[in-house]
Amino acid sequence: MDVLQLMDEWGPEKVVCVSDRRTGMKGVLVIDNTARGMGKGGTRMSPSVTVAEIARLARVMTWKWAGVDLFFGGAKAGIVFDPSSPGKEAALRAFARKLSNEVPREYVLGLDMGLTERDAAIVQDELSDRGAMMGAPAQLGGLPYDELGVTGFGVAEVADELMVLPGKRVAIQGFGAVGAAAAKRFAELGAVVVAVSSVHGALVDPDGLDVARLLDLRASSGDLAVKEYGPVQALGAELRASCDVLVPAAMQDVIDADLAGELDTTLVVEGANLPTSVEAQEVLAARGITVVPDFIANAGGVVAAAFGMDARYSPFPVNPATVLDAVSSKLRANAANVIAEARNRDTTTHVAARELAQERVLAAMKLRGRVA
Repeated sequence: MDVLQLMDEWGPEKVVCVSDRRTGMKGVLVIDNTARGMGKGGTRMSPSVTVAEIARLARVMTWKWAGVDLFFGGAKAGIVFDPSSPGKEAALRAFARKLSNEVPREYVLGLDMGLTERDAAIVQDELSDRGAMMGAPAQLGGLPYDELGVTGFGVAEVADELMVLPGKRVAIQGFGAVGAAAAKRFAELGAVVVAVSSVHGALVDPDGLDVARLLDLRASSGDLAVKEYGPVQALGAELRASCDVLVPAAMQDVIDADLAGELDTTLVVEGANLPTSVEAQEVLAARGITVVPDFIANAGGVVAAAFGMDARYSPFPVNPATVLDAVSSKLRANAANVIAEARNRDTTTHVAARELAQERVLAAMKLRGRVA
């Protein structure tokens, strides 16, 4: 693809592609917009990573940081490699070395699909810099926000802000780090989780699933937890389950306009990045179904990352309770504000949230003299 075609009035400001012949690693870093601060975003590893995908996600990070009004810029990185390969560590180290000009001065890596807290430790070791990647284990002074489940925790907190949760039915697509943490918090808040899914199928029970048992199974079996729990249905059943709150927390582009017309829910809280199409958002709005946009609902990770960035060279560890309190208060207030703004502006919640974020980014760009 022509990378120049990715560029518009917001960015990206820099696209760096790297490769390593010995490991077969290919990778890309996209720094989208740094008007409000240096680039900060997750790093994913998958055999199917593309430049366009990473650029799209870097833009989401621009709006996410501005949406929660925290001062970092949008960026994202991707490694074209199989995370289950025995050569993963070598490829990760090669990727870090190739980006040593940008990391950590212009961009700090974070955890995303395919990477773990140990991988963060590997990057820190390769670059001999504790500040090169966020999400390292607590034993190394990091803030292990995947272990804390901050993103899923925030998703449930947002739903609780907009709806009295005790007794309400919740369906969750995905039972990875986000979906599992969301299910745990929803159960703690008194909701009934009626559906979850993984790549191995969907579990649907109108009377409610045993979340504690599912979490135990996930700890021992990973994505196979759904099969270990009981008979599974075809993927997609979890999205069509009758519920009060639907949480797409797996992949992007899973709800199109046709599926949006079939959903039996009152509230959609986007745990994944970009799970609904623009057309789907319009259909849901027309049906009176409230949607909390991804970069508002799943911003718990960036709030936690901000704490980690602040303390990345400090000898004092961050108190996880402080982080969770901040995630709850920040995301609850932002979600309520976006819903109100959508009504005031007579538009969808996605458009309202993006306009609010764009106004903040544009103001910073003007102050820096980047635009007239």
